[in-house]
Amino acid sequence: MKKLFLTVFLSFCIAAFCVFYCRRSNNLLLGKVEASVGTHQVAVTDCYRLSVPPPERLPDTEGGQAAYRFAPCRDAEVVIRGEDLEVNGRHYGLLNKNDSVTVDHGQVLVNDRDASPTSK
Repeated sequence: MKKLFLTVFLSFCIAAFCVFYCRRSNNLLLGKVEASVGTHQVAVTDCYRLSVPPPERLPDTEGGQAAYRFAPCRDAEVVIRGEDLEVNGRHYGLLNKNDSVTVDHGQVLVNDRDASPTSK
């Protein structure tokens, strides 16, 4: 009887944990956080946080384009100025509208394809 109770209790605890901490925007078990940043979906892996700060709106570029910063973890900062992508201070070129960005253990992917740093 004790084993059954313990099994049911642990199952309930795991289910409750998943409901509260495994959302699309923040999956604590997988260490993945996601957010909409302008017209782009940005995902950062290897980020184990209970709460994630939302993307912040930066002042518009000189050309009047929107600019955003998403820094969900200490080692991942994504800045999008207009369509110009910068990750951890390195420039990765221009994005197209609705492109997705993934920062996976330091590797940058745009639309699931490897992106290389470029000179600004």
